[in-house]
Amino acid sequence: MTYCVGMVLDKGLVLMSDTRTNSGVDNISVFRKMFQWQVPGERMIAVMTAGNLATTQAVVSQLEERTKAPDERDNTLIKGQTMFNVATEIGRLLRNTIEERQNANGDRGKSRFTASIILAGQIAGMEPRLFMIYPEGNFIEASWDTPFFQIGETKYGRPIIIRGYDRDMSFEDAVKLLMVSFDSTLKANLSVGLPLDLLVIGKDEFAPTHENRVMHDDPYFAEISANWGDALRSAFHSLPSYSFDSE
Repeated sequence: MTYCVGMVLDKGLVLMSDTRTNSGVDNISVFRKMFQWQVPGERMIAVMTAGNLATTQAVVSQLEERTKAPDERDNTLIKGQTMFNVATEIGRLLRNTIEERQNANGDRGKSRFTASIILAGQIAGMEPRLFMIYPEGNFIEASWDTPFFQIGETKYGRPIIIRGYDRDMSFEDAVKLLMVSFDSTLKANLSVGLPLDLLVIGKDEFAPTHENRVMHDDPYFAEISANWGDALRSAFHSLPSYSFDSE
């Protein structure tokens, strides 16, 4: 399983993903699910992936190859005029990859090789944008009504973000919010796990403002986890007690 979150703020974009993949409790591996490309001063693009690992790796590998040979092929990541164009191309690539693999394995019409992608980035002269791309190749864009997207194991961490999100919050507070969301997910589901990849993209910077891999021994994440647990217990005990006595 996977857990990835992309968030839009007034100041830019914040992305976080886990790195665990598994085929049962005795077959757990670490694979990167966040990837980025940039043209200094002109564009910054990042994706996070969830779903069938072979499918998502095939899509990312094709995107990587396009950036390695920009003069030999139509490289939408680098040459796309808008983030909408980039989302359209990645959606087409994802849909075609899924169809090819399903047809080759005799599974046409089934969702065995399903995958989804969060796309984030900014091109010079335009606003930062965030998209959710579905296995069918279609996509939706984040707005201030829906300012964040999740893929993978979403249910445990979503209430945290809904209650804590504020569009004008600082990057530091946004990272703290995501840390709590991921900690809640890790506690509830063993298929999501450390390390975590973090990427902050400041508006009009066209380069990472901050990036980090949060390892198992990361002192800040450990402090967040412990303090959040204590705060929840304290909040619970401060609530009024239920009474069995009728009025």
